[in-house]
Amino acid sequence: MGACCNDDLSLMIPPRGLASQQNVRLSKHVYDNVHGNIFLDPLSLKFIDTEQFQRLRDLKQLGLTNMVYPGAVHSRFEHSLGVYSLAGEAAQTLKNYQGLELGIDQFDVQTVKIAGLLHDVGHGPFSHLFEREFLPRVAGGSNWCHEEMSLKMVDHIVDEHHIEIDLGMLKRVKEMIVASNTHDALPIDRKEKPFLYDIVANGRNGIDVDKFDYIERDCRACGLGCNFQFRRLMETMRVMGDEICYRSKDYLTIHKMFATRADLYRTVYTHSKVKAIELMVVDALVKANDYLKISSYIHDPHEYWKLDDTIIKTIETSPDQALKESRDLIQRIRRRNLYQFCNEYAVPKDKLDHFKEVTAHDIVCSQKNTGVSVKEDDVAVSNVRIDLTKGKNNPLESINFFKDYESNEKFTIPDERISHLLPSSYQDMIVRVYSKKPELVTIISEAFENFQLKTYGIKAQVHPTPEKKKRRI
Repeated sequence: MGACCNDDLSLMIPPRGLASQQNVRLSKHVYDNVHGNIFLDPLSLKFIDTEQFQRLRDLKQLGLTNMVYPGAVHSRFEHSLGVYSLAGEAAQTLKNYQGLELGIDQFDVQTVKIAGLLHDVGHGPFSHLFEREFLPRVAGGSNWCHEEMSLKMVDHIVDEHHIEIDLGMLKRVKEMIVASNTHDALPIDRKEKPFLYDIVANGRNGIDVDKFDYIERDCRACGLGCNFQFRRLMETMRVMGDEICYRSKDYLTIHKMFATRADLYRTVYTHSKVKAIELMVVDALVKANDYLKISSYIHDPHEYWKLDDTIIKTIETSPDQALKESRDLIQRIRRRNLYQFCNEYAVPKDKLDHFKEVTAHDIVCSQKNTGVSVKEDDVAVSNVRIDLTKGKNNPLESINFFKDYESNEKFTIPDERISHLLPSSYQDMIVRVYSKKPELVTIISEAFENFQLKTYGIKAQVHPTPEKKKRRI
């Protein structure tokens, strides 16, 4: 994209049906397959046209999921533009309906848009695998998170490219990026228009335009139906007090958003074969780390922007003997010789509060004396937690609603007042076990069953491991 000739910060994203023809003609625009035309204002283009932001083109939004769902090749670049567009649209909607009452101005709209654009600029490779599974194994005790790296990357981009941006706006952009993070690097001043912090990354109740974009985008890419209509919420939301509230009759629409997200986690993000591939990639990265110093990139934004999904191709094509083990694992993935999924079970509901993550050590210690010894390095265990965004709690209870636009009262909806068709439990913990060697599937499957019997007194898995899987060598 070329730079726009008009550097006036007042040029904003024209929301649907509300843009003046003049603003549209002066804006650059791209066509997005989810949201249609996205209009890019001059300040945003200054960030977009940098190598640090363009790096997001080489980060798949769903990491390695395309190995199972071939259409899931969309990038964090697309997602970031989508969040930018929706963030501007949400802020403009509030300005149109409550601007005078709330004091929302163009500065606020621009700030929210930039926060939406840059919220993922510090994201690591392979979706969340990098920070949640790779870094804990090579940098034990590290509390690194991509939101905080996004703050460093924003500062780096501004300094490196001499972007002129109001310092107050820059501060608020960074605060909005970490608004949902419990490890906020910056304290958030919630005294001035705190409702604006609910738009991009909502730490209060989880309803934000980040989810609006990725839920619809991911469903579409993976060929799944998405009957959650986020625009209904955007068009009817209202600020009451210091927060964004929703009409009480829309509570089922909100629940559908959380349920769709949970379904994506169950069927797409944590698909058993996706997790098998992720486990293999993590092992490959760990084995390559000493040689490639991958984990060292997280300390310096000058180096970090060079790290993306292409690290796999670097390993795969390198002739270095030091990378042979990693290279062999990548080759196994290419040839579909994956870690073998043995079985899984859902932790009983009454055991969730005291659940302790299952490890390879637990499985190895549960094997019977069969004459074949299974080592910890032969076993991979995945502990998958799926919830509706508030752990074991009903997310609707953290959302404030209003009856109608004539009412000035806000309220929550407790469990006993919602549909009895909705779930009474809001969290799943699924334990899966994999064999890294096909010939060990039988032994590891039996050890996994023994572990369940020792832990719960029952076999919690739904069905036995199929015999044909056990015979696969």
